Amino acid sequence: MPDLPSPQDAAETALFTECWDAALSYADLCTAGSAAAAELAREAFAQGIRELRETESGSVRGHGRRPSRLPRIPLLLTAVRSTAAAWEEAGQGHKLDPDLRLWLHSDRAARHTGPPLERPVALRGLRDLQPADAELLWLAEAESLPLPLVARRLGLDPATAADELAQVGRLFRDRCHRNHLDSPLDAECRSYARLLDAVTRSPAADTPDDLSRHLATCHRCAEAAACLRLHGGGLPGALAGGVIGWGGLAYLERRRRAAEVRLGAGRPDRADADGDPAGGTGRTRVARHGLLVAALLVSLLALAVSLMPFGDTAGEGAARPDTDRQPVADPGPSLPSAPTVPPDTTSPKPSPERTPETTPDRKNPDPDPEPQGTSSATAAPGTTARGEPAACRADYDLVNEWPEGFQATVTVTTRDPLDSWRVGFAFPDGQRVTRMWDASLDQDGSHVTATAADYNESVAASGKLSFGFLASRNGTNRPPSGFTLNGRPCATV
Repeated sequence: MPDLPSPQDAAETALFTECWDAALSYADLCTAGSAAAAELAREAFAQGIRELRETESGSVRGHGRRPSRLPRIPLLLTAVRSTAAAWEEAGQGHKLDPDLRLWLHSDRAARHTGPPLERPVALRGLRDLQPADAELLWLAEAESLPLPLVARRLGLDPATAADELAQVGRLFRDRCHRNHLDSPLDAECRSYARLLDAVTRSPAADTPDDLSRHLATCHRCAEAAACLRLHGGGLPGALAGGVIGWGGLAYLERRRRAAEVRLGAGRPDRADADGDPAGGTGRTRVARHGLLVAALLVSLLALAVSLMPFGDTAGEGAARPDTDRQPVADPGPSLPSAPTVPPDTTSPKPSPERTPETTPDRKNPDPDPEPQGTSSATAAPGTTARGEPAACRADYDLVNEWPEGFQATVTVTTRDPLDSWRVGFAFPDGQRVTRMWDASLDQDGSHVTATAADYNESVAASGKLSFGFLASRNGTNRPPSGFTLNGRPCATV
């Protein structure tokens, strides 16, 4: 009988399986089908493991400090993104999500691979941390794992883990502030840099009007502000947006749901708000129990890989898993074992925070509202306030908020196919939209009209369109109402 793994080995095994699940989850967001997601995850996972091994072996040969790199999970996520970019360049873009393809050709994508001083400050700040500190920050903030579980996985004392995380958060903030000052800022941005640092240090500090107006129009300074403001719950979004880029907020929502399912998997008698035991269908409950039974076997398989020294030069075979796709949100590890991939019917696909999709979602027939919109097959949009059948359903998502401004996205599900679209709504508190993307802006008093861009005019029946914007506010920030699509009233979520 083989020896049982030590607590440290078990923690390494758990961390390895978490890496694979994270890579598969993001690959699923990036692709147009389950088979393509598994293929992308396999290829990116092998690439990421090679990079980890090269980093470790280089440090050992040089007997020096380990070169600066991202923690394991974000390194693998960036490998997924870079592999997707390679697919697009090699003529395999048809396998990718259409909105990702648009993003890959944008200035925002270029920032992640451009000159180091122009890359997002969150990406640079995370690289600047010691590896153990960076792992702690990412697992606790971006992966939505409970801090005691993170402490066990990383071999930390659970009693002091909260203090260590707070200290790491402050170190990350300092690195981001320094990186912001080192960036090639224009004169206006540089004039606000010190004020931005002071205002974001205290939750009670008021933001001057001129700084608020600047943050509402300057994406890079707003990005830095999100990293510097450790209070208010915006750190996970800042990390994901800076490190992953496209689909960061959708990835966070997936990982939050996955963590909730994993933590609740051992309590099958728990009922959700609708009275459904274990918070899911009978089919989901069966899948969870089956995965729990198989978890030990999977962990033993993963242990051999997770404990293999990264400096090992035996070749790529050990680092390239073949995959049998499991639902991303399943509680058990999903180590791959076969190249064929059944369709995923249990993992909802939240969409990236800024771009609409113009084709139906081919993987998720589940009609539940998603945190961020893309086009997908959905249920009927619902009814209007007067009880009439609605031609559309509007979902307003407040992405980020600061004292004098905010960022939001609007996602509209249409019952009928569209050749062009125009979305209208009204703000109740004098909010003013200052910048809009994926649509052209027109605001008359409280009423805002967003008109389709040239590249996203067409939307399939039961599909979704979306756009985002920055806006200023003065005090109260209630959500808009009176949503219409091409002049027809929409039900609201």
